[in-house]
Parts: sequence; structure tokens; C-alpha cells
Amino acid sequence: MISAFVNTWRVPELRDRILFTLAMIVIVRLGAHITLPGVDAGLLDEWTKHMAKSDGGTGNPLTAMLTVFSGGALQQAGIFALGIMPYISASIMVQLMTAVVPKLSKLSREEGGRQKITQYTRYLALLIALVQGYFLTATLTHPEQLRGLMSGIEQVMNGRQLVPNPSFAWHALSLMTIVSGTMLLMWIGDQMTERGIGNGTSIIIMVNIISALPGALVLAWKMFTTGVDANPFIALKLVFMLAFLVFVIAAVISITQAQRKITVQYAKRVVGKKQFGGQTQYLPLKVNYSGVMPIIFVSAVITLPGIVLQWISREPWSIKLQQAVGQGWLFYTLGGVGIFFFSYFWVATMFQPSQIAEDLKRNGGYIPGVRPGKPTGEFLDFTMTRLTFAGAIFLTAIFVLPSGVALLMNIDKNSPIVQFFGGTSLLILVGVVLDVMRQVETQLLQRHYDGFLRKGKLKGRYDRLQQSGSAASSSVLIFLWVVIAIFTIVGAAAWIIKG
Repeated sequence: MISAFVNTWRVPELRDRILFTLAMIVIVRLGAHITLPGVDAGLLDEWTKHMAKSDGGTGNPLTAMLTVFSGGALQQAGIFALGIMPYISASIMVQLMTAVVPKLSKLSREEGGRQKITQYTRYLALLIALVQGYFLTATLTHPEQLRGLMSGIEQVMNGRQLVPNPSFAWHALSLMTIVSGTMLLMWIGDQMTERGIGNGTSIIIMVNIISALPGALVLAWKMFTTGVDANPFIALKLVFMLAFLVFVIAAVISITQAQRKITVQYAKRVVGKKQFGGQTQYLPLKVNYSGVMPIIFVSAVITLPGIVLQWISREPWSIKLQQAVGQGWLFYTLGGVGIFFFSYFWVATMFQPSQIAEDLKRNGGYIPGVRPGKPTGEFLDFTMTRLTFAGAIFLTAIFVLPSGVALLMNIDKNSPIVQFFGGTSLLILVGVVLDVMRQVETQLLQRHYDGFLRKGKLKGRYDRLQQSGSAASSSVLIFLWVVIAIFTIVGAAAWIIKG
């Protein structure tokens, strides 16, 4: 594996793609820390320090998910405050509509139909960004009303306002800046997909997740080694947590890669003097076919009413309902049921066994022991139903695992320390890293280098990992890295002067 990483720098095109991707990542992280105009950056800095001294909680699961997708820009009121979340939401909605609406389904199979659907997705993402940006600007003028988003900020305000002059011009300028930031992130994601390595949108999400890792490690170190109750026994908890984290990551990788291979035999046929078919292939069915989508759906659907209640009601019954739905037993009960429902719903809309059976029959393929046509579709549907049940159990375990770790280790369940033990973050990290490694391995194998594994290749689809554009030119890379170096020097100088 080490030799494979070394060989990546021996392939000029692959090296240029990696350098371009890294440059885009730096730009994404810079934008997350540029505060919106008209917002008191000093007050935000005090609030950030206050949260660093506390448990570092994120309030509720939906806020935690929004923080994940924005990489902390949401709490920093940055120009990338919404992150890539509007585009992700639009993609999920359009993908579901494509499977349900006959016109969109027909359009997706036509020539040029995918480009049209992508265009509709971007228009919908723009609309979602406008709506979310409006609510975000309203929240910045009254941050104390939304405790999940700006939790604890009222303790450091001391009569000050986060937005000293919340005029109509500021609202319009901030809304335009936030929406433009989301559109810029969409463009950067497309450029990374074409000229970089891996899927650009997924890499942006992964980088935003990883950005919280250093702070979580520092918080864990302070909690278990230098805290008030620190002792050798408590320090052993940190060692146990690290070992358990490695185990959880290995288990998630195993389930993510797990497949049920269905044997497909193709009949022999003679065309002229040539013989076609007769070979045996496999139809891979993933155990976790729906990926991270059920957890995202459940987190958004269950916690959204609680956030709405924070705006409209302060009654005791409303507060109790918010606590039960936001973090209590009701949240995990509804979450487990919702994950099973969304897992089967996603498979039912995205996996078409009858279509697969017809394609196999048309191409002369059949599953040994199963008649072609409708019986093949019923067999695939029955097999996928059992696999989905196992995948839903796995997703439910990942969903409740952070809370279980927090309870076992006596840590606040909103702490960033436990967010890497499961949930959305871990599944996205594993999926994106595996996709990037598969794409790098494809580039290496095409140039007769060894892959990451001694035998075989990393499991997964390789056809969707090919880039559609050429790598960035050397002049573009030099320009990008010179600009990044200038920003780094200026930022370091400002930090030293301020210190």
C-alpha cells in the first residue's frame, strides 16, 4: 500500500489532479472562516472560545448535521455558511422524483436527459439556498431564539448585538453572499470532479467533517488527561476509545464493501463463425444499498419540528417535546423505525428488479436455477429485501452508537468527541475515502503500477469514477498555489500581530 501512495507522484496526470484537489480544499476551508459583512466577528470569536471551554455540543442532531455539511462555517457565520447542503438536498429530492415521476424517469433514459436533470437540480438548489439563507440571516439578527444553532451565544453577548445594524440592505447583501457562496461551492465541486480526483461534492463534505477532528482530539485529551477528575484509570478510557474507534471504522468498511454476488450465466450463441456468450459473470448486490441517505432523512425529518417549535413557542409542553424529540428516547425510537422505513423506501425506488431481469433476458443471461423473466425479478426482489433488512440493522446500530459511547464513557452526547463513532460523519468519511482510493487505483492500474491491494482490487463501481475532463494545467496549479501561499503568509502575519 505504501508503494501505491509513492507511485501516485510518479504519474504526472494523477499528481496534477491531486494538487488541484488539494488547492480547492484549501479554498473551501478559507471560505468557511470568512465572516459575512456586517456581523460582529469579535463576538463570534468570544463565543467560539466560550464553546471550546464547555462541552462543545451542537444542540441537536439536525444542527450537528448542518455543522457537518458546512464544516463549522454555520457557527462562524461564514460566506459558506450553508455549505453544500442545499445541493445535496436538491440532489436527493430530484433523485427520488426521477424514480417516482414517469416523465423524469423517461427523461433520464433519453440522450442528454441527464444534463437536463442536472440543470433542474441546480435550479432547485438555488431555490433551497434562497429559503435557507433567508432564515439564516433572520437567525443572525436574533441568535438567542434558536438555541440549537447558536447555543450559548446569549451568555457572551452582554447587551451587544451579533449584527449591530440589521437593515434591509444588510439582509439583502448577506442573503446574496450566502447564496453566492453555495453556488461557488457547487462550481468548485464540479471542477474537482472533472479536473481533480474523486467526487468533488463528496470531498467537500468529507473535508468539512475532518475539520472538526483536531478540535475533538484536543477536547478528548483535555478531558481524559488534564481535567479536574483526571487519573490513570480515566486516561485508560482514551486508549479504549481509540481502539474502539479503529474497530468501528473497520466494521463500517466491511459492511460498506459487503456484497451478495448473484451468479449470471450467459447462453452460447453463434454469429457467423464467431461464438458469443457462455461465460459466467456476477451481479453484485450491496448489503448497505441505501448508504447514508436513511440517516440523513431521519435526522432532518425528526428534528425539524423541534426547531420550528423553538421559533413559535416557549411553553413548558413545547420545551419538553423539543427535548424528547431532539435528544430523548423518542428521538432514537422514531429514528430506528424511520431508518428501516427509508431503507426499504430507497431500495424500492432505486432498485428495479424487473428492469434488471428484462435486461438479462434480452442479453441472453440467466441466473442458474431461476427461470428468466418475471421469476428472475421476484428472486432479485426477495434477495434484496433480505439484504436491506441486514443493512437497516447496521444503519440503526451506527445511528445509536454515538449515544451509546457517550453513555458508556460518561460524555455529553452532543460532544464532537463521539460524533466520529457513528452516524452520518463516519459513513460519509468511509464512503468518500474508498471512492477516492478506487479512482487512484484505477489510474495506477492503467499505467501498469500495483494497486493498494496485493491481490485483486478494491470493491466498488469503477465506471462512475472516471473523470470527464482533463487535468488542470501546470500554469493553473502554479497560480492557485501562489495565491494560497500569499493568503497563508498574510493570515500568519495577522495572527502573529494579533497575538
